[in-house]
Amino acid sequence: MFTQLEKLAKRYQELEELLSRKEVISDQAQYTKYAKELAGLQEKVSLFREYKRTACEIEDLRAVLKEKHDAEFLNLAEKELGELEAKLAGTEERLKNALQEEDEDASHDVIVEIRQGTGGREAALFAADLYRMYTKYAAFKNWTVEQMSAHPTELGGFKEIVFSVKGKDAYRRLKFESGVHRVQRVPATEAQGRIHTSTATVAVLVEPEEVDLAIEAKDLKIDTYRSSGPGGQHMQKTDSAVRITHISTGLVVACQDERSQLKNKNKAMRILRARLLDMKQKQDSKKISQERKSQIGTGDRSEKIRTYNFPDRRVTDHRINLTLYKLESIIEGDLDGFSNALIKAAQEKANGSR
Repeated sequence: MFTQLEKLAKRYQELEELLSRKEVISDQAQYTKYAKELAGLQEKVSLFREYKRTACEIEDLRAVLKEKHDAEFLNLAEKELGELEAKLAGTEERLKNALQEEDEDASHDVIVEIRQGTGGREAALFAADLYRMYTKYAAFKNWTVEQMSAHPTELGGFKEIVFSVKGKDAYRRLKFESGVHRVQRVPATEAQGRIHTSTATVAVLVEPEEVDLAIEAKDLKIDTYRSSGPGGQHMQKTDSAVRITHISTGLVVACQDERSQLKNKNKAMRILRARLLDMKQKQDSKKISQERKSQIGTGDRSEKIRTYNFPDRRVTDHRINLTLYKLESIIEGDLDGFSNALIKAAQEKANGSR
């Protein structure tokens, strides 16, 4: 553990030096990348420095205790030594926890994709509910949300909505949301009061920096077309919508929410970059496209990570068998109960596999 911490402390010093260089300051992409990496190391390095300071104080105090002193001084010194040893043990435990939570993608922002699953119009409405839940959660955490692409329905739901989330610990807390979410409730369109079951799928993707994943222009096919937005005075008169096809993989991303073709292109490229990185990570770990399907799911009712049961006011996460009877507050963005439990379960699983 301490060998790893020495490497992190050395890297922290390197980053501080890099961020002071003129050529890095003038390169916004590189500067942002290094600044994020530095921020991700700050807690671990600060704890490590505190640990070393406390260890030095203990060593000095033990040396003093070997010398001859009066009984009162010895009692005070031994008491202080006990306090320092307790502090050292506490700092070491915090360091272990910080290292267990370490994730190479922890400092990255994320792109979240929500799609309606089975259930027709009710599934689209549930997708909108999930989007609202995550934006509320982001507000509680002081994260920034940017809508990137949306395909709304006439009743106010979404066939699909894609948005980015930027902020401290966004990836660490949201990565567990990937999968199929199931809702059980009486739809507003149900005249006889029958409970329906519908699903929506959520995929949480790391958003890489441009320097992390370069895409060659020759690998792209870019088409423009007229957005299918509202009519009247807002009717699009220019081909502002953009469709980008990554030729080698066949991935297609379309954005039309902005009136500017350039803005739509930039958003489409960000989504494409995130999807390509997701694909590359799966391939690197020998998990091909079939696993991505298993992670996101087909949207079938039987594939679920979490169920939102409105009649009983309960939400159950099936991966850790946790049920919370506070559906209203969860739908309003109170997700820390699940987030904290899932992080803890992941840590325990990692410890058990060592």
